[in-house]
Amino acid sequence: MAVFHFTFDLELFGLAPPGTVSQPFWRWFAYLTAGSFLFLVGVSLVLAHGNGIRWRGFWRRLAMIGAAALAITAVTYAAMPDAFIFFGILHCIAVASLLGLALRHLPPLALIGLGAVVIWVPQAARFTALDAPWFWWTGLQATAVQSVDYLPIFPWFGPVLFGMAAARLAARHGLWARLAGWRGPRALQIIAWPGRHSLAVYLIHQPVLISLVWLASLI
Repeated sequence: MAVFHFTFDLELFGLAPPGTVSQPFWRWFAYLTAGSFLFLVGVSLVLAHGNGIRWRGFWRRLAMIGAAALAITAVTYAAMPDAFIFFGILHCIAVASLLGLALRHLPPLALIGLGAVVIWVPQAARFTALDAPWFWWTGLQATAVQSVDYLPIFPWFGPVLFGMAAARLAARHGLWARLAGWRGPRALQIIAWPGRHSLAVYLIHQPVLISLVWLASLI
């Protein structure tokens, strides 16, 4: 994520050739990065609530993600009103968390099949009836959408469902029980720190990177 955003910032300030992040490599790099985030959202949902919903923790986490998503919408609207983030990855995570919670007890094969359908539908069909802006979160509208970060439910809920399926299969084969007592070497725990504070890293890293690239552009 940070590597892609750093490259985006270099292009934004003219330190990388125009169209760099639109090249196939960088586009697929961004897709795979976002997909891995959402896959882990599905894994986390099952780990946290597979044996019963912990409502207090769920609503607290959802409120934090929702507040961060709204803040990003407000900031990007002020900075770039023609391409602001109205349904980016945090918005997608918030909605996908609610949907995933309702589907957490589906068998793994059903989750995999449903995830495949969610990914396939927007490739096969678009609907002019959903062209109004308040339907754009679905990803099924016929009109093109301009945003610097746009991850609608179709197809991006698919990786969440795959993550839920993987977590259910891992639990069935005792993987989580075997990993529960493993701490790993100290160096690995340090490397894992950003993953334990992913929301803070997500919110802070881009302003820091933009500031550094802006300073570099002045030198």
